[in-house]
Amino acid sequence: MERQAVERKLTEVHARLVKARQELSILEEQLGVFAETAEEARLRALVSETPLADQEWHEARRHEEAMLRSRESARQLVSQLEREQDELLTRLVV
Repeated sequence: MERQAVERKLTEVHARLVKARQELSILEEQLGVFAETAEEARLRALVSETPLADQEWHEARRHEEAMLRSRESARQLVSQLEREQDELLTRLVV
């Protein structure tokens, strides 16, 4: 690959990596909120022992699990972009 093409691709990958890291950071903050909400709902369900409280806990837990999956996807994207960036930097140096 031509040096200019590698530099252009490296710039693109870097921009995507910065954005992916920001999104991962946001997801991690949101996950904390969802986990706390699920835990509070679990405690309410234990104390109140009502079907509605139990349903709210399960719903909160589903939201938390969805956020866990989103965070894992974001982590995988960051890892992939880091590998791609490393490969491009290696090409640039060699």
